Amino acid sequence: MTPEYGIKLAVHLISTDFGDHAAKVCDCLLRKGTLALDDIVRTTKLSPQQVKTYLKVLIQHNCVQAFAMEHEGGCGEGPVVVTQYMLLFDNILHRMRFPKLLAIVSEELDKECEELFEAFLKHGWLTLQQILDRVPSNQNEGNCTVQDALRGSFTKLVNAHYVERCPAPDPFLVPPDEEKTPARKHDANSAKAVEELEIGEQCDIAKATPSKAKGFPVITDTCSDINGDKSIDNPPGVVIGKKRKQDALKLDTESGAASEKDVPWRANYKELVCHLRHKACIENVRARLDSGAAIVLSAMLEATQSAEKNVKEEISVMQSEAGCSMTLERIRASLVQLGCHPNGVGADETYDIDLKKIIELAQNDEVESMVLKRYGREAHRIFRLLSKSCCPLETTKISDTTFIEKKEAAKILHKLWKDECLHMEKIVLNESRQSQFMLWKVKKDTFWRHILDEMYHAALNLSIRIIELRRDKHVGALRERDVRLAILLQASLMKLDDALMLFHDF
Repeated sequence: MTPEYGIKLAVHLISTDFGDHAAKVCDCLLRKGTLALDDIVRTTKLSPQQVKTYLKVLIQHNCVQAFAMEHEGGCGEGPVVVTQYMLLFDNILHRMRFPKLLAIVSEELDKECEELFEAFLKHGWLTLQQILDRVPSNQNEGNCTVQDALRGSFTKLVNAHYVERCPAPDPFLVPPDEEKTPARKHDANSAKAVEELEIGEQCDIAKATPSKAKGFPVITDTCSDINGDKSIDNPPGVVIGKKRKQDALKLDTESGAASEKDVPWRANYKELVCHLRHKACIENVRARLDSGAAIVLSAMLEATQSAEKNVKEEISVMQSEAGCSMTLERIRASLVQLGCHPNGVGADETYDIDLKKIIELAQNDEVESMVLKRYGREAHRIFRLLSKSCCPLETTKISDTTFIEKKEAAKILHKLWKDECLHMEKIVLNESRQSQFMLWKVKKDTFWRHILDEMYHAALNLSIRIIELRRDKHVGALRERDVRLAILLQASLMKLDDALMLFHDF
């Protein structure tokens, strides 16, 4: 379930970009879950036409996924197919990290690709024809050259997997199987959660299905095709009797190329988030271990091309620019630091890396830093001990290990328990209750969700303040002050978003 401030942040982002009515639809879908058109109209009090308009806008910008599902009809009628709408919460959050996504494309590709990718972020779904139409019509002589450059940039984005084909507008999904989930009959809340999960998984499958043709586009148009300068002479080497067959083949090719121009494409958030995830892992290893381990991890991730699977690492590390000076012994030592153990021997020796463990260590560092700032050094020592312990610890054991007086330790433990940071279990040794003690452990799931909601709240406040500063009509020195403060707050928001992604996206 999305935390309250997560909902408010998403609604704010949609309101800022698309207006209050779109935000109303967003809020409805976030709070009520997947709904049909009539249900959205009934909840938002908007007209059907308004709801349709804003659903189209949200679908265009990858914020809503529509799908068709079969339902039982009323009054003895047969099954009916109903189109339903599901909000894509993660994609809405990606809207506030567009600068990061653009920076990835700029670093990995070039300025032209960055400008084209910015168009995908700004307009949502785009076809190749819409991309080519970006060329001004008054550029006659350079028209062909500019369009070829756009095709080249588009191909680079496709090959890098930074853009992907859009899913089918409303794919048909199989209804959840009630026989496989009998618990639904007893618990309506869990039933809704399970159903949302199954629908989400099927929508992921639908997203992987191209909306029209399969595979990547084969861009076969040439400058002569665009300007209409097609030769009517027989191509060299073609027998006159076979020209009709070749003309038919040419027409089929041109028809396929024309249809490819109408296939919609969009930014591939999954690939870009994976890139950010890898970058965060590398920086965490660099700070926690050393630069050598970071170089080895970077080479492993690059060699596997986001697959995050086994790979022969000695070769890939020494072939990288940063690792060319590293010896085989140094690479093996870094692999040990990363917790990698060899599989096989000799030429078949491979290594695998647990990125999930790296992410968990980074999350622990972030939480411990927050505990230190909020509760002080002694509370930080206690929390760190409990977070690293594999089992609950007794109060006396905690006091002895952290060198904190037992009374003070108990006071800190109760404070952390009251704020839902810890779980407490009271153990009674006899029926008279004269002998008892407390066991403590970190309440990870609840505390982590609470931290995430606080991050959403902070991001919402920063975003609202940035917009207020940009809308202020101050002039002169006051205006310069507002601009500097807005830049500073934007940098703070991006840094906060790094932590937010660590807990939500990674």
